[in-house]
Amino acid sequence: MSRFEELKAILAQGKFFKIVCGAGNEDAEEVRKLSLVYTLAGALGIDVSANVEIVKSSVIGVDRALELAPKLGKQLKTRPFINVSIGMRGDPHIRKAKIDPNICSQCGVCLDRCIQKAISPDHQVIMKRCIGCGDCSSICPVDAVSFYDKRCELSKILPECLKNGAETFELHAIIPDDDSVMKDWILMNDILKDNYISMCLDRSQLSDSHLIRRIKEASKITGDRMIVQADGVPMSGGNNSYNTTLQAIAISDIVKKSNLPVMILASGGTNSKTGELARLCEVKVHGVSVGTFARRLVADLIKNEDFESDINMIKRAVSIAEGLVKENLEEICG
Repeated sequence: MSRFEELKAILAQGKFFKIVCGAGNEDAEEVRKLSLVYTLAGALGIDVSANVEIVKSSVIGVDRALELAPKLGKQLKTRPFINVSIGMRGDPHIRKAKIDPNICSQCGVCLDRCIQKAISPDHQVIMKRCIGCGDCSSICPVDAVSFYDKRCELSKILPECLKNGAETFELHAIIPDDDSVMKDWILMNDILKDNYISMCLDRSQLSDSHLIRRIKEASKITGDRMIVQADGVPMSGGNNSYNTTLQAIAISDIVKKSNLPVMILASGGTNSKTGELARLCEVKVHGVSVGTFARRLVADLIKNEDFESDINMIKRAVSIAEGLVKENLEEICG
C-alpha cells in the first residue's frame, strides 16, 4: 500500500488527527517536542512551516516517538504524515508581528497575551516563535504593533521539504484573488503528484459560493488527492467550548453539502468539543486539525529544558495530548 493509499484509508474512516505546530512557527525545539508528544498520542498528521530545518526537526521528534513507543506501551502502526503549510500574501498564517520601539509604552500587556511567548521582556518580537495570530495587536493600547508577510519561494523550498521528510502540502488560500491562488495550487500539484494537497479556506474574505467555486476549480486539477481544511476562525482555539469551535463545523457543513469529491478536515477554533459538535450536528468530517488548543495543553511541560530526557514528564504530556486526540476521533469515527 502506498502512503497515499494509506492516508486515503485513514481519512475515509475518520481517524485523522493533525497537530498544527503553526505555519509561521519556526521554533525548531518546540516543533520537535510537539511532534514527539502528539505522535505518541496518536496523531497521524503534523503540520509545520515551509522551512527545511523545521521539517527536519519534526522528523527527529517523530523518530524519537517511534523509538520510545515500546517503552511507553504504545503500538504505533502508522508513521505520521508531515504536512508543510504555505501561506498566500495577505493570509495571517505567514505574517509576523513587529513592535515599533518609538511607539511602544512597554506596558507589558502583550507579553501576557501572547500564547506563543514570542515577545521578549524588552518588548521585541521573537520571530521564530511568532505565528501572526494578532493577539498582541488587538490588546496594544498604543497601536505599536504592525505586521509583514514572510513568503518563501515555493518552487525552491517545497522540493527540499519533500526530500527531508514532508509528504503532503497545504495552501492557506483565504484571499479573494483566484488567479494567485490557482497559480500556487498548480505549482504545488506539479511538485507533489502522489499524495494529498490541502487547501485551507475560511469565510473571512470569501462568500460561501466563492469558496465552493474555488474548491471546484482546484479539485479539477488535483482530483481525488484534495483535502479541504475548513477553517472556522483561524488561530482562535484558546477556549474549550462549543461556541469556539462552532464555525469550524459550520464551514465543514458548507463544504460537505457541496458534494464535491474532497476530504474535509475541521479546523480553526478546534478543541476537545469539535468532534462531538460535528456528531451532534450530523456533519461528517474526515479528520480534525487542532493548533492553538493542542499546543497550549502541553506548553507548560514541553518548555522544560529536561523534557526530552525525562520519561515521566513525557508520559504526562502524552497522556494529556492523547485525551484530546481520542475525544475527537471517537466522535467523528462514529
